[in-house]
Amino acid sequence: MSYTLLSSPLQGFTDFRFRNAVNKYFGGIDTYYAPYIRLNGKLVIKSSYQRDLLPENNANLEVIPQVITNDADEFLFVAKYVQELGYKELNWNLGCPYPMVTKSGMGSGLICQTQKIDTILERVHAESDIIVSMKMRLGYENTEEILQVLPILENYPIKNVAIHARIGKQLYNGGVNLDAFQQCVDATKLKLYYNGDITSVAKFHEMQERFPSIDHWMIGRGLIADPFLPSMIKNNSVEYPKNKMQLFSDFHDTLYEGYSESLSGATHILLKMHHLWEYFSVIFDNPHKVAKKIKKANSIRNYEQAVQEIIKAG
Repeated sequence: MSYTLLSSPLQGFTDFRFRNAVNKYFGGIDTYYAPYIRLNGKLVIKSSYQRDLLPENNANLEVIPQVITNDADEFLFVAKYVQELGYKELNWNLGCPYPMVTKSGMGSGLICQTQKIDTILERVHAESDIIVSMKMRLGYENTEEILQVLPILENYPIKNVAIHARIGKQLYNGGVNLDAFQQCVDATKLKLYYNGDITSVAKFHEMQERFPSIDHWMIGRGLIADPFLPSMIKNNSVEYPKNKMQLFSDFHDTLYEGYSESLSGATHILLKMHHLWEYFSVIFDNPHKVAKKIKKANSIRNYEQAVQEIIKAG
């Protein structure tokens, strides 16, 4: 059975620099979702969002922009903006689990508000011809929430619904709820994509067997932790390439150079790289030791030296 691999958006991680570097050195991802645009009540697109979606910054990629909002005017504003850049689809984030988002009634905090979801979708489809897709959790408090929303979504030409198989208040803790995802599959005719804990080739096959009707698979944190994973899934191989460390080194250097140019000051650059290494460390033999070594590197020189030593030992 043929299938499609998608990169799930993660705020602060999967920007255009990351997407391009993954695509260049590893491949395997068919479509990338850009991290969400959030307006905060002002109809202005921040320059960082603009940069991230510029066609010239995504020239060789298939990219879908995303919006997080609980307001139809904001949704329509972003829809018009991305259409002017040449995008035909806008993904609506009802998945983000972070309290600062959910407390504002956005992301997974909006799933329980069926009336509001309906009203927004009604206006968007009446006033725009943008293709709408969804990214959701199973709910915020419980998995019943999504089952209340699916019938509403069926009233609209929603392209697909990507479901991260956790509830919002779990954040990323605890396991995915595969039974609840199956309930969604059984409950709707909408096109569903699966997202959550695809961290290895074996895990991917396990999910494929569990959900034979799903042919779109979204990889989020698993891609940041192991950028080799999508191509290994595609090649049905559990072996890393022979030049694993060289590829990773080139990938790292491309990201590091890109962020060094775009971020001001050593503190910001180091913070960015430290966050990435919390994930990267997973592909090394002693992840804890690697993460600790990076964390201790508190200057650019120390950081570069630490990376060199880690890769050499890897």
